[in-house]
Amino acid sequence: MADDSWKNAETVYDFTVKNIKGEDVPLSTYKGHVLVIVNVASRCGYTGKHYKELVELDEKFRDRGLRILAFPCNQFGGQEPGDADQICEFTKKKNVQFDLFEKINVNGDNAHPLWKFLKHKQGGTLVDAIKWNFTKFIVDKNGAPVERHAANASPASLIPNIEKYL
Repeated sequence: MADDSWKNAETVYDFTVKNIKGEDVPLSTYKGHVLVIVNVASRCGYTGKHYKELVELDEKFRDRGLRILAFPCNQFGGQEPGDADQICEFTKKKNVQFDLFEKINVNGDNAHPLWKFLKHKQGGTLVDAIKWNFTKFIVDKNGAPVERHAANASPASLIPNIEKYL
């Protein structure tokens, strides 16, 4: 979706994104799944704990229909400087099995349309902008963004929230 066409979207299923290998992935392929959509970085203070807990969430809930969609972003302190190969190498060391997408912007004029949509549907405190790495959106099985959690909310703390949508 180019320009402001994201404003016409009704669910995340209206978007196509590129995976870390540059291949188009229609988000409609996730219909019927609960999603955690998160902006990630490899050099953030939250990186170790949050990646570990995201992997644990994926292992615990994948069979029940949870999918984690991780979008690397370098907009916060230059904490995701790597290219796609470096990001893949990093996440492999973290035992990441969940879905990884191309590096994007989450704020500003060049923010990815999906993230403009997510911020519009689940606004932030004071402003809608993403404030740091590891901001997490929960999307229900119908593709509607239903919750937004700040960077400092650990993935493990989302377990009760995720369970109510599964």
